[in-house]
Amino acid sequence: MSKVKKKLTTNEKLEIINDNPVLWLKNFVKIIDNEGQEVPFVLNKEQEDFVNNMSKYNIICKARQIGFTTMSLGLMLYYACTLPHTNYLMLSYDGESVQNIFSRLKMMYESIPDKYQVKQRRMNKMELLLENGSRISVKVAGNKELGRSFTCQMIHLSEFAFWEEKQQSKGLLALEQSLAKNPNSKIIIESTSNGIGNNYYNLFTSAYKNNSKYKAFFYNWYQNKTQFKSDYDQAETWYKSECHGVRLSANDLTPYESMLYEKGASLKQLMWRQWKLLDMTLDEFNQEFPSTPEESFVTTSTGVFDASIITNRYNYLPTPLKYNEIKPLPDSLIKYFGKGLFIYKDVKRGERYFGGIDTGAGLKGDFSSIVILDSSGEQVAIFNRNDVPVYKFAQVAYDLGMYFNYAMYLPERNSYGLDLITRLRKEQGYINVLKIKKFDKIRGVKTYEYGWYTDNVSKNKLIMDLKEAFETGIILINDRDTLDQMRIFVEDDGKMGNIKGANNHDDLVDALALAVQALKANKWYL
Repeated sequence: MSKVKKKLTTNEKLEIINDNPVLWLKNFVKIIDNEGQEVPFVLNKEQEDFVNNMSKYNIICKARQIGFTTMSLGLMLYYACTLPHTNYLMLSYDGESVQNIFSRLKMMYESIPDKYQVKQRRMNKMELLLENGSRISVKVAGNKELGRSFTCQMIHLSEFAFWEEKQQSKGLLALEQSLAKNPNSKIIIESTSNGIGNNYYNLFTSAYKNNSKYKAFFYNWYQNKTQFKSDYDQAETWYKSECHGVRLSANDLTPYESMLYEKGASLKQLMWRQWKLLDMTLDEFNQEFPSTPEESFVTTSTGVFDASIITNRYNYLPTPLKYNEIKPLPDSLIKYFGKGLFIYKDVKRGERYFGGIDTGAGLKGDFSSIVILDSSGEQVAIFNRNDVPVYKFAQVAYDLGMYFNYAMYLPERNSYGLDLITRLRKEQGYINVLKIKKFDKIRGVKTYEYGWYTDNVSKNKLIMDLKEAFETGIILINDRDTLDQMRIFVEDDGKMGNIKGANNHDDLVDALALAVQALKANKWYL
């Protein structure tokens, strides 16, 4: 005989609801949806995914109008009502957006049924103060004193990429210090992207690679199938009017559209994408409605390398090989495997390999980088660290070169590179270091020296040859960090290098360019 399920009392139901922010919002709060209707606040899939997986420090890159600001307002309301004497701070980049956010907060608060609503002491000057002592403030990010006057249980930074650069760096540090020191406090950075090189770009890309205390979340434009339902219907009508009443089919898709379709975009959404592109450029669409984080970071600088090729390549990057998928490494390399040393194709017997080396001091500044290409031009391995002194880096270069069938190296011979060349050739006895021809300016005779000397003229040749090799398909990049550096590599007043910024580097670009020169020379000294 089956047991009769006990019917919950009203108080028991309320207890369950009050213990769960998702249920609380659904039952007690209303919002205005995309079609202008007042509806119960039921979290969409993206919002619910975030709520279930967020950590103390969070950063979100997203397509437009998914509703994360509204979600945070809802969470702040829930916690303010259920946790007395707690403070919540919502920041945005200008007065108009702050006014809009506060109007949403006011509407959401007033939608709570009277018998479940914690009464207010006041609701003005962009602040809601409740009788239980909890407070929700909505402010403009330009105020340098923000976050210093009280401790916050939750802070949300809306459209962070559009804040002034000073507020993105120093302002964020101050806000982190104002976060409550209990395990349940949260800070949420949320934005659509606004180019590359700013602190939002640096912070998100670091978090996306698990190199930050922040946890990265990305939400593309096609995950939510109902967000723009009315627009989707209009787009389908437009498409059929242009195609004799025939709807888009899988056979009509471009290679890029096919990739999106395989990842989950519906045919109706792909018609909508074509419809949107009638009135906006592809870069504008990608920034507002990215399918990958890399697409969202549209560069407005004079990028040296074709940004569209870089962005598309991100979609097909292989994952680095695991340790059990490669041949045994020498001891000097094992400790760096997966921590600066990444192998994408293991060594093959009889294959020739070519490497470029850019040497740093190993003092946590510039990186020491090695890029290895096979004879077909495919990138098979990289080494990239900034804490390896030259004497240890020489051993790394020796062992990595020997691992890849005695690879032909071309190091840069400037600065620390000269020391590396000396150590490689004379101390380690490494023969395959490429000699470069040059003319003696006084005697007018040809001479040869080991490595590549970089000045303004030779740097331009180095980079232009790399640009041609990359954009014509002579080489294939497999490493994400290499593409990231190529993405921010620009020409500025005749000089080439990375966009200026504390965490912006170009050492892998230089090492790749040197590897291309070694590949072009196709020489072997054994």
